[in-house]
Amino acid sequence: MPALTSNLTVTPLPAFNDNYIWCIENAEVDGFVVVDPGDSQVVIEQALKLQKKLSAILVTHHHADHTGGIKALLEHFGDLPVYGAANSPYAGITHKLKENDSVRLFDTHFSIMEIPGHTLDHIAYYNDQQGLLFCGDTLFLAGCGRVFEGSPLQMHQSLNKIMALPAMTMAYPTHEYSVANLKFAMAVDGNNEALKLAQTMCHEIRAENEVTLPTRLAQEAAINPFLRTHDKAVIASAENYQQQTLKTPVEVFTVLRQWKNNF
Repeated sequence: MPALTSNLTVTPLPAFNDNYIWCIENAEVDGFVVVDPGDSQVVIEQALKLQKKLSAILVTHHHADHTGGIKALLEHFGDLPVYGAANSPYAGITHKLKENDSVRLFDTHFSIMEIPGHTLDHIAYYNDQQGLLFCGDTLFLAGCGRVFEGSPLQMHQSLNKIMALPAMTMAYPTHEYSVANLKFAMAVDGNNEALKLAQTMCHEIRAENEVTLPTRLAQEAAINPFLRTHDKAVIASAENYQQQTLKTPVEVFTVLRQWKNNF
């Protein structure tokens, strides 16, 4: 179901096995915007459904499952602004963005946050007016992205930057990884009552083939082990897995990420 956020409506367009292309529109304004269109066909179908034209593309990072549909969309809809990081290796970015830049969409602004770690060019789009964060593959429900190009320190810092936003912010990741992430989180922090509840709810949602996203930052603070590297239970689990004492939150994060990679 679309999530109504004041005058903006955000709708997930499922793509591939577990991607979501987020569609942003305003009922009072022509056109719509998509985030990370790895697949063009679902976006074209959405345009037909809405009877609107695509007006802009937002890219969080260069991976093909986030950019692969852009060329076909430009061929179909004509020249459009393609927003992305100034340091992106993806050649199709027309509007290059860096930290604290702003993108005006419809009648509101999205500020740019540089959040490297998953990739070095990873950015997020944040709207403080309505509490929306499009965070790509950095933060997931009960999880975080793999560290491919950056360092664990960078990813840890990027997650902390996200968590400094208001707790009621709604985060829109681009993958349906919630059930698998919650299984890992339970292995780390199995006595966490909020986590148990989240796992039950997500299993029920997925049993109906519905979308578990977005997720609120307040919930992530309570259940996401990658954000809880200061918590005694999480530290103890990480130390037990690594079989050594971990002295800093970054060391705990690094072990958790390695553990999840092999989980």
